[in-house]
Amino acid sequence: MRSAFAAALSVLVAGLFAASPSWAQRRAEPGNFDYYVLSLSWTPTYCARDKNGPDPDQCGDRKYGFVVHGLWPQYNDGSYPATCTRDRNLPKTVVDQTMPVMPSVGLMMHEWRKHGTCSGLNATDYFAKLRAAAAKLAIPEPLKAPGPTVPATQVERLFLEANPGLSAEGVAVICSRRDVSEVRICLNKDLGFVACGQKVVDRCRDRDAALSAEVAPAQPRRSTPLPTAPALPPAPAPVNAPAR
Repeated sequence: MRSAFAAALSVLVAGLFAASPSWAQRRAEPGNFDYYVLSLSWTPTYCARDKNGPDPDQCGDRKYGFVVHGLWPQYNDGSYPATCTRDRNLPKTVVDQTMPVMPSVGLMMHEWRKHGTCSGLNATDYFAKLRAAAAKLAIPEPLKAPGPTVPATQVERLFLEANPGLSAEGVAVICSRRDVSEVRICLNKDLGFVACGQKVVDRCRDRDAALSAEVAPAQPRRSTPLPTAPALPPAPAPVNAPAR
């Protein structure tokens, strides 16, 4: 995948000829988007770094590797539609069918509300599409389960080798500090591999970043208090000071 610097430069150049595009999420008509991003979460990093604490479904006794985090409608300009309808209905049959690839009920509900409602599909069809996307992508053999540490620079190569037709412009590796946390694959609406649009780029700045089975929890930053100056003795009152 192209570097974040190169992608940022192209965005800057494009910005000179466009009027203030939005890179954030925005409301839109369901089904009106350019392509999908299939997000795969690396479970050891997710479970160690989730701000809400480990998900009991995904982070229990079973040791998952890559699981589907979401199938996101995306625009070529880097923005994306979000929460396009108020539909909150998620049938139990859909949950049961999707658990093998997305082992978290809470995550399914979140992804349906935020991303699935923008797909133009109902919940049953959206999650069927999500499962089809997961089935289309081959997880490289060395990455199917937590095991030996793999340098982040090798993760993309392994995905390319395992998936004929996938190009370097169609995959992005994301890191949380020095640990691989996610791999994003870009797909058209028929789930064919395509080049990613703007803002979907590699985000692993540390050259020693790696995909590992053992991930240390993030440590909260400690703010070092500034040293306090010693208290000075009170100044003596002036002699014959005038009354106020």
